[in-house]
Amino acid sequence: MRKHVVGICTVLFLSLAAFTIASHAQQDKSKRPSPPAKADCKLPDGKTITVNYSSPRAKGRKIYGGLVPYGEVWRAGANEATTFVTTAALTVGEKDVPAGSYTIFVVPNEDKWTLIISKKTGEWGIPYPGEAEDVARVDMKVSSLPSPVENFTISFAQDGSECKLQLDWEKTRASVEVSEKK
Repeated sequence: MRKHVVGICTVLFLSLAAFTIASHAQQDKSKRPSPPAKADCKLPDGKTITVNYSSPRAKGRKIYGGLVPYGEVWRAGANEATTFVTTAALTVGEKDVPAGSYTIFVVPNEDKWTLIISKKTGEWGIPYPGEAEDVARVDMKVSSLPSPVENFTISFAQDGSECKLQLDWEKTRASVEVSEKK
């Protein structure tokens, strides 16, 4: 009987410890210097595109060509890898992307960016898993923002059946058209 009680107490203690650790991990995410953020696009037929990322802050630093070097793969956020989940087959830029879960990276340059959609998921932001895991590489349009953006932001500008994926930070916007594949 005593062994039975000790066993139950041990299971209860371990369960409580696991719950406490999970709760603290969730709370800690929102208190990170680069908190979690999300962008959604709802397509006309009810299908969706969702991007989950962590939003770093500029904090007076030079971002592009500084903290984020030109010509190198960047994880498009901080902390966990930035996820791109679509319930519809898409055309991103001019590339086809099947419905599914992906990780996105970018290669920023002063005048042109490249969006990388990788089939490898579950990474901690970096390192980039390599071209063998790429589903698509798409050119992004680069433009200047009228005023500086402190928090790295991923958003969708929806226009009818299309969503423009936008990455804004510092005084730079990189964007690409996204639509449901017809």
